[in-house]
Amino acid sequence: MTRIGNVLYVAKDVDEAVRFYRDALGLAVKFTDGDRFAAFDGGGTTFAVAGPDEDVTGGVPAVSFKVDDVAGAVERLTAAGARLVRGPEEGPHEIRAVLRDPAGNAFVLYSPRP
Repeated sequence: MTRIGNVLYVAKDVDEAVRFYRDALGLAVKFTDGDRFAAFDGGGTTFAVAGPDEDVTGGVPAVSFKVDDVAGAVERLTAAGARLVRGPEEGPHEIRAVLRDPAGNAFVLYSPRP
């Protein structure tokens, strides 16, 4: 199963991003991991902010797809024309890979660690 798990932005200062998106935009905070990562309730889709240590996309915004099998999805997608940029690798909370679609847009595949 594939579904949009989150839309990911990168921020140099996660605390500052939390203050902005929580206080100015009014998004509810779902989860934070210090200066690494924050997740907000985007009304059906999670909006996530990654700090420099968790910037897996090279600073570009990306949609993240939750999949059951990251390695299998990477294999299928590269066979269909995607380019693997990074991974699969174990992050602090998930197994993830970064790819680019045939048009060059970055996206992330992830699956919670068992």
